[in-house]
Amino acid sequence: MPIVRSAEKTVTAYLASFADADPDDIVAFVADEFINEHLSELGSGGVGADDYRQRLPGFLVTFAGARYTVLDVAGDGTTVVVRYTFQATFEGNDIDIPGIMWFTVVDDMITKRTDLWDSLTFLRQTGQA
Repeated sequence: MPIVRSAEKTVTAYLASFADADPDDIVAFVADEFINEHLSELGSGGVGADDYRQRLPGFLVTFAGARYTVLDVAGDGTTVVVRYTFQATFEGNDIDIPGIMWFTVVDDMITKRTDLWDSLTFLRQTGQA
């Protein structure tokens, strides 16, 4: 992983890494004790970089072409908040889901990510609501 030297740059580089769909590149941004918390009803989290690494291939297949577009980013040292849209193809449906993530970054590594995205928009765009 390249040295990025700020929490905001770490987070934006992490989100950009999803476009390459390489789990190893994505996990390179998270600490061993990474906490992946989801506040959305349809999301599921986990603890640890190893757990995250094991789950990413399935996520990247399920959400083909996954990419985050950062709309706003703000940070205060170790805390970064990002407003984003998530684009992908899910079961043949193109989705564009708004969300917000809160990150904790220590020594250029993400130690915690809390993700809140619009579950109802996802259900509507995939014909489930």
